[in-house]
Amino acid sequence: MIPNNWVISSPTCCDGVSDLRQTASISTFLCRITFEMANFRSFLANDLLILSFICNFADNMKPTVIEDQIFEFETSGGNESSVLIAAESSWRGMADELQELHYLKGAQFINQLKLIIYHGEFSPVEGENDIYSAISEQSDDFDNLINAARKAVEHGYRVYILPNPKGIRTADFIFERKGVYKMFDLKTITGKNSVDNRLSESIGQTNRVLLHMTADYNPGTLARSIKRFFELNSYAREVLVYKGKKEISVMRKSLDDVNFFRTFIRRYIK
Repeated sequence: MIPNNWVISSPTCCDGVSDLRQTASISTFLCRITFEMANFRSFLANDLLILSFICNFADNMKPTVIEDQIFEFETSGGNESSVLIAAESSWRGMADELQELHYLKGAQFINQLKLIIYHGEFSPVEGENDIYSAISEQSDDFDNLINAARKAVEHGYRVYILPNPKGIRTADFIFERKGVYKMFDLKTITGKNSVDNRLSESIGQTNRVLLHMTADYNPGTLARSIKRFFELNSYAREVLVYKGKKEISVMRKSLDDVNFFRTFIRRYIK
């Protein structure tokens, strides 16, 4: 049924033009709505794309420690940043902080070394430059430690001598040079057949060993002992050798060189 208020008439010329104008007006209106909706959808799409980019960027900024870089992490920077890192952490005592090193990797391990340096009770060793100690000069191994520390200072390191708390396996030194921090266990070699045993003693203490050679030693035998140490200790990263005024650093990747033995012997006897 047609409502009473509706009027139906035969279209005239003018009525037809009016209808066309109304149709065009409605069509224009619908087109504008469609256009605005398209713009809105485009805006949403662009907005979502930007939001997705920001989320991905933020996710990629999360700190990541790569397994192959454990204990190889090196950082640059002055003492100011180191003090800031140390100041933000609570100090639980030297024994607990040294024990904590066994559970840390990468950047966290390095930050723990800084914490120990700047909160530990280190005192400058009298008569020495760049050597700081947390042990007494009356300690049994102090002479061996100080002699090796002097060699390290000659090669540009600042040296921190660590204590040996009862019941905790720990290293002997923290070395710092140009903002790079490393932890070494000292093995002073006084005999001709002691390297293998001394190196094996360091397993579980730290991943870097310092061999201070105070006796004549066959360089080929020494090179084989170092190679064997890396094979037995999958966590080992570096063996640092001091002989006279020489400093020879053997990294795990050094063993990949087919000329490793020849290169090491030449550097050792040069």
